[in-house]
This record gives sequence, C-alpha cells and structure tokens, in this order.
Amino acid sequence: MRLKTIFVGVQDLIAEHEPDAVALEESFVGADARIALSVGQARGAVLVAAASVGVECAEYAPARVKQTVCGYGRAEKAQMQRMVKMILGLDVEPGTSHEADAYAVAICHALAPPILEMAK
Repeated sequence: MRLKTIFVGVQDLIAEHEPDAVALEESFVGADARIALSVGQARGAVLVAAASVGVECAEYAPARVKQTVCGYGRAEKAQMQRMVKMILGLDVEPGTSHEADAYAVAICHALAPPILEMAK
C-alpha cells in the first residue's frame, strides 16, 4: 500500500503540474541495507509512475548534484541550502535539507543539457 500511495501521488502531481521531466538523486547506500531497500522501492514507484505517463526520468549522483550547485562534490547540507537560496533568488533558505536537496536536483537537471553540450 505504501508503494501504491507513492505511485498514485506522483501520478497526481504529474497530472497537476505537467512537468517535462522527473529528476531524482541516485540512492545512497549507507550502513542499513533495509533503509536502502525501502528507498529503492520508493524510487522505483516514482520512476514507474513517471514512465507510465511518458515523462522522461533522469538520475544524478549526489556528488554530481553538489558539484553542479556548489562547485564542490562534498559540499555540506548548509552550503547546499545557501547556494539553492542564492541560485533561485529565494527570500529564505529552504526549510530543510531535504527541500534543499530536491531543489538542487532540479537545478542540476536544468543545467545538465548546457553542460553536456559544452563537453562535446
């Protein structure tokens, strides 16, 4: 039921906002395999929900997101929050590190095509 709730919720968000793409951060596998498995299942539900309605999906490694947003692949959470605020011109920093991470992945995805073109 948890995965179905995620799947339906993502489909509803896609229907409401009609995004061109869904961008996710690749999973971090820490010490607890059970958590990694649960996160992987949730990510799978998100990917299938997007794919089922034809929305492109992209995934980025955490270090790539940090490198793109902060210029340093091992940036701390607080630095990510400050840079997201600055890049997006927000009045305040994102309220949580999770919110900042979501914005950062979106920024990374938005900048990916120009960076890839420069690399050719």
